[in-house]
Amino acid sequence: MPRRPFPGGLDPTWFEGVPCYECGADDSAPFRLAEDDLTGLPGTFRFVRCGRCGLAYQNPRLVLERVKAYYDDRYISHRRREDWGVLTPLYRRAMDGHDRRKEGIVLRHVRLAPGSEVLDVGCGAGTFLTRLRERHGVRAAAVDFKDMTFREDVRAIEFHLGLFYEQALGRDRFDLITMWHFLEHDYDPLRSLRHAREALAPDGRLVIEVPRLDSLTARIFGDRWPGLQAPQHTVLLDREHLLRFLSRAGLEVVEWLPYGAFPPWFYVFAGIAFHALKGRGLDVGRLMLPYFVGQLAFLPVLLFERRLDLAMQTVVARRP
Repeated sequence: MPRRPFPGGLDPTWFEGVPCYECGADDSAPFRLAEDDLTGLPGTFRFVRCGRCGLAYQNPRLVLERVKAYYDDRYISHRRREDWGVLTPLYRRAMDGHDRRKEGIVLRHVRLAPGSEVLDVGCGAGTFLTRLRERHGVRAAAVDFKDMTFREDVRAIEFHLGLFYEQALGRDRFDLITMWHFLEHDYDPLRSLRHAREALAPDGRLVIEVPRLDSLTARIFGDRWPGLQAPQHTVLLDREHLLRFLSRAGLEVVEWLPYGAFPPWFYVFAGIAFHALKGRGLDVGRLMLPYFVGQLAFLPVLLFERRLDLAMQTVVARRP
């Protein structure tokens, strides 16, 4: 039996219809039904495919005031590092490795030095910027939809609260702008990319990582693919549509990678768990040990992640 559109007390008036984020068309067909499998908060959310350009996006979507509840302290990127009990050291090591892989992707294209201007859009806990400040002496700024200044890492930088495309950040300013799993959350991704283009220095670089809709895990897990992450994710991007967004925003692609800094094992593990739990939410603390044990068992496959197109994609762009 198909899931009802608004279960769990969600009022249809909390939702708004949206045209295609890429071409503006209103013609679409059903694509996926998704739940907030990560936290277990109520609601079934519909993704559609644009009948004109083929973009997959959430329609209808929650209005901004209603979606904020889905970014509470249970949301994984907003959790404190000390939230994991005896496994906290293991979690910290994993997060440090994640930031190290981000840095590695950045350094393929950007030479960071003391005074380099860096902006992280959707900064979450702010640990990536802390790494760049400590290792390269950069001047760091961040934007997030949620007030993250309770985190020590965020209090030490220039922080902007709210929608990225509404922030006054200056023109021709940043040597590096990063969007690690931000664009799929955005309520106007094309506008955000154009805003990033204005904020980039003439020789600056924009680095974007998003889940990849045309990936192996997306095909395997279907409606329970972690890349859906409804209602937080508003748009689902395969390689073709990500590159088209950049072109429409007046940006030139320097490199596209069929992988990212985010561990692909999380998408494999979470996809299996989401199918088993069927929308009841993922108790990340309880499953932390099985996650790390499974990661070790899955390591031989992960060594080939760049050939398997497991879950992620990353693109580096610049102003023409």
